[in-house]
This record gives sequence, C-alpha cells and structure tokens, in this order.
Amino acid sequence: MAKLYFYYAAMNAGKSTTLLQADFNYRERGMETMLWTAAHDDRGGTGTISSRIALSAPAHTYDEGVDLFASIGEELKKRSLDCILVDEAQFLTQVHVLQLCEVADSLSIPVLCYGLRTDFQGKLFPGSAALLALADNLVELKAVCECGRKATMNLRVDSEGHAVAAGAQTEIGGNDRYIALCRKHFFQRLREGEERQLSLGLPRA
Repeated sequence: MAKLYFYYAAMNAGKSTTLLQADFNYRERGMETMLWTAAHDDRGGTGTISSRIALSAPAHTYDEGVDLFASIGEELKKRSLDCILVDEAQFLTQVHVLQLCEVADSLSIPVLCYGLRTDFQGKLFPGSAALLALADNLVELKAVCECGRKATMNLRVDSEGHAVAAGAQTEIGGNDRYIALCRKHFFQRLREGEERQLSLGLPRA
C-alpha cells in the first residue's frame, strides 16, 4: 500500500537535497517521478527545486488553485508514475494534503513531502499541520543550532541580523532571512526581537 510521507525540519537541514537524492534514486532504477514545488518560491527560479549544495531539478508548481490529484491523474495518462515528490510542503493547503492522501490511497503512488514544520513565530504552517495529522509516516531531518544542539525552530532576521517578531507568515528567503535554532535560543532571540520592535514603536505579533 502506498503511503504519504512528511519529512520536516528547520531551515538548512537539507530537505531539498534529500528530495533530489530520492528523485535520483528512483530515476537511477528506471522509475518515473513527478516533482512539485510552491509557485511563489522562486529562489532557484520558478518551477525549480534547488538545494544549497547546487543540486537542482525542474518541477511542476502548485498554488491554491491547483488540483494535485487531477494534475497527477492527467500525467498518468502520459506515463507511469512511481513516486510524487513535493518540496516546500508547508505551503500546501489542507485541500492539497487531502488530494495527496487520495493519490496514495486511490492511485497507489507513494507521496514524499518535504517542508518546514513551524514558521518564524513557532506556529504551524497550515500545510504542515495537515501533514502532521494525516501523513502515514513522519520523519524529522536534523539541523544544528549555533550552540550545537538540534535546531527545530526558524528565526526570521532583518538585514542587520536582528530577530523579526511580527509580520506575514510567508516570506521567501534563505540564509539571509532565516536562522535555524534550538527552542531555547529561538525564544531568547524572539524576545529580544519583540523588545527591539517595541523600543522602535513597531507593533508586536
């Protein structure tokens, strides 16, 4: 029976690298894959999954208006599919996740999703919440905090490296905008950010 997998981690844990390696492993064995990524994530170019170690691959893109089950069904009319791989899975909607459940359950194609668990305020992304609730297998990928402990949180920083404590949940960025930290140091830096924003007369989260 095909399963829905959620591989989650903080920033810089190698999620995209792991996805691209899984894709390579399937294709090396003569199997067919279909890759997906969020339409608004254009750091490596729209419709491209790219990693920090310079690996990349073209991918289909999804936004709120895309029906993943229908799109994958259309692709099946052209070729066989052995695995679906989804990058930036935190940006999936709950409807998307239900569609991916249907891909695994009705089409018998394994679905591997890779993404963040929480945002820069320590809150679950909607897509991640749905995957944590519905995925058959949950796999945590490891990142390392500056103190050497396991990093589980994502701190957003400004251009000067100060913690950002308020703002939109989604803001695309890499090492210039986010730092992976353990819970202790995440909350320590977040409190510092809140105090700084108050001192500058900026609203709190």
